[in-house]
Amino acid sequence: MIGIIMFFASLVMLLYGFPVAFTFAAVSLLFGVIAGIVEIGFDDGLIEGLTEGISEGLSMFDFMPYRIMSIMENTVLMAIPMFIFMGIILQKTGLAEKLLESMGFLFGEIRGGVAISTVLVGTLLAASTGVVGASVVAMGVISLPVMMKYKYNTPLACGTICASGTLGQIIPPSIVLIILGDVFRVPVGDLFSAAVWPGLGLVAAYIIFILIVSYFKKDMAPAIPKDPSRGSKMKQVIKALIDIIPSLTLILFVLGSIFAGIATPTESSAIGCLGAVLLAVAYRSFSTDMVKEAAFESVKVTSMVFAILIGATAFSMVFTYTGGDEIVEHFMMNLPGDEKIAFILFTMLAIFILGFFIDFVEISYIIVPILVPIAMNLDINPVWFAILIAMNLQTSFLTPPFGFALFYLKGVVSSSIRTIDIYKGVLPFILIQIIVLLLLVFFPDFFGIKASL
Repeated sequence: MIGIIMFFASLVMLLYGFPVAFTFAAVSLLFGVIAGIVEIGFDDGLIEGLTEGISEGLSMFDFMPYRIMSIMENTVLMAIPMFIFMGIILQKTGLAEKLLESMGFLFGEIRGGVAISTVLVGTLLAASTGVVGASVVAMGVISLPVMMKYKYNTPLACGTICASGTLGQIIPPSIVLIILGDVFRVPVGDLFSAAVWPGLGLVAAYIIFILIVSYFKKDMAPAIPKDPSRGSKMKQVIKALIDIIPSLTLILFVLGSIFAGIATPTESSAIGCLGAVLLAVAYRSFSTDMVKEAAFESVKVTSMVFAILIGATAFSMVFTYTGGDEIVEHFMMNLPGDEKIAFILFTMLAIFILGFFIDFVEISYIIVPILVPIAMNLDINPVWFAILIAMNLQTSFLTPPFGFALFYLKGVVSSSIRTIDIYKGVLPFILIQIIVLLLLVFFPDFFGIKASL
């Protein structure tokens, strides 16, 4: 029971704004000592019980150095800083600006065209940069003013940008999938391959929603009037292809090498870094300051991930020692109805609710390891389960009040765009994500994934 109390104590501290990694480390140390005292008891007296209990509680952390060393030696996790570096370099080359401008003019003459082009650019940025913050900010700065100029509905415009910017959570090369590959102990390449069709299904659902809205409510997403100064349609298509082909080529090299089995995700991330630098040179935006800034950001994000991982390791040690995993397993295995579907639905609901309050990294390293052994006992395909979790975690970027995509967009829009407009705009897209997630739960074969091992 101590492990369960520790879990909720950690959540409370996170809600109060304490740093994640230090929260889990400190709470684990405190409750580890408490568990040791409870284990020893006070049969031999108060002082004796406290002394031996504290010693017992601290002794469970003797293996922490070995755990930390194994984390440092994990080559899969090396892909995280390199994909982040690749994404930041591509973002600073002005790739997003070029894509949005070309695609906006290409699709703008149909109702909802600018919103559709935003979704398509978000897809390309997800597959090339994978940096949610950068994608949302870039599209907020470039695409939103265009939509506002042509009298787009404000919530629809904001929701489209936020939802499109979060596609990097599910579309490879996704940092979430790399982390889940490490947690589930499955090849990251398998997760990348499995995530393609669910990711594209989500993109298609976004576009269908925009088309339906713009068809029935013409004023919400009007077409951009024709402008002869932009040249012929063929000229616009050629310009769009010129802007798309370089990034698309890089995507094919990075993901294609993984899918073909030529390179591991770690090796392909190195290829991606080289390709991003070459593109920066080709776009004449390369500089040593750019490399320094990208390297600094990569180190900063990676340090945060690894610090959380170390704190989560301490947490899992105490949680297991106190029997918390057995309590959770007993609860999950005794849910009403079909045990496999019941487990999946309850898990998805729990992760969805937790996503309102805590980040995807904490969920991946704290919650998911508790669930993995139960999923294995139920003969659930870990690849399918990981993809379900990744799509669910994507939703956490959109859910108020702490959805990061909402804050990213609010930080770059004018004061005329109210926070409530952004909240209202993301609600339909959250619903779309839930629908696609349920389709993936009940019809995994449709997406080319097997539910069982």
